Amino acid sequence: MADTIYKKIEVVGTSSESFAKAAAAAVKKAGESVHGMRWFEVAELRGRVDNGQVVEYQTTVRIGFHVD
Repeated sequence: MADTIYKKIEVVGTSSESFAKAAAAAVKKAGESVHGMRWFEVAELRGRVDNGQVVEYQTTVRIGFHVD
């Protein structure tokens, strides 16, 4: 049996509600074209401010997927 090999990509999700929803959006969207996803890790959290108010949460996630 061969060892398992993974590849890692980095994507940024956004949400007007929370960092968690931004991360979930990134994983969901990546799943539309990336197959064999196994895990993710949060790399960065940041947001956008407009007139002193938080208007967008941004989460950079690294997603690992199985290489066939």
